[in-house]
Amino acid sequence: MPLSATATLSLPGREVDLRRRIVVMAIVNRTPDSFYDRGATFALDAAIAAGEAAVEDGAQIVDVGGVKFAPGPPVPVAEEIARVVPVVRALAAHAAVSVDTFQPAVARAAIEAGAAIINDTTGLRDPEMVRVIADSDAAVVVAHSLAVPRTQHPLPHYDDVVVEVRGVLEERRQVALDAGIRPQRIILDPGHDLNKNTRHSLELTRRLDEIAALGGPLLVALSNKDFIGESLDRPRRERLAGSLAAAVWCVQRGARLVRAHNVRETVDAMRMIEAIEGWREPAYLRHNMRPEGND
Repeated sequence: MPLSATATLSLPGREVDLRRRIVVMAIVNRTPDSFYDRGATFALDAAIAAGEAAVEDGAQIVDVGGVKFAPGPPVPVAEEIARVVPVVRALAAHAAVSVDTFQPAVARAAIEAGAAIINDTTGLRDPEMVRVIADSDAAVVVAHSLAVPRTQHPLPHYDDVVVEVRGVLEERRQVALDAGIRPQRIILDPGHDLNKNTRHSLELTRRLDEIAALGGPLLVALSNKDFIGESLDRPRRERLAGSLAAAVWCVQRGARLVRAHNVRETVDAMRMIEAIEGWREPAYLRHNMRPEGND
């Protein structure tokens, strides 16, 4: 199984060894219009409870978002901070908390509240976001996208989506490195479905090893996305099997972090990969382990 050149993810106060471990990042949206849960965790108590349940189910990172990337009316920065910071404070003692934001002021407030990762779907296009990350110990997810968040990018075109995504990620990572952000703190994300159609996302998945060859921690965020629904002709709530198949494929090609809505099922799939690879022992041994035998 391919292994990223940088086999360690550095988070505030801890180092995560990715050589024999696949990290599941749970999704908690404090938004009224998220594509998957349609606002089910918008209320503060519901968001905190969802994060706690995700940790109980095995998530090692909880990704909290206050504004979705998809088109919609602007959300004031103060409102986004009010949505995410209380969740960060409540969950930071239980797991590494990531905050999905493209606003530097939100990132700064989240880090001060205990966030360990900033998940930037714009790929550090804002120089102020680079400075906020560089001035902290937080890690950063550098995701590929084309559009300004909350706006349309109709009919995205790529001559070779993998080559172009790889080039942008390499360039944006260099921006982070030049600012003094250590490579162990930089997570790359090819951005499935972000300004990409289903054929683009499938091609990225098929050739993910070319992205993994950049080295460093690699995350895939493909849970229940439209490219899975369109590939299988499945509505939003019936994409779990496709999501798990795509996640396993990506891990086999170098991904070490998997962002997921269905945490328990995704954790089980990732732990099974680890067991098959010999990275972890089975939870118990019973079958054909007694002199009298068993089924």
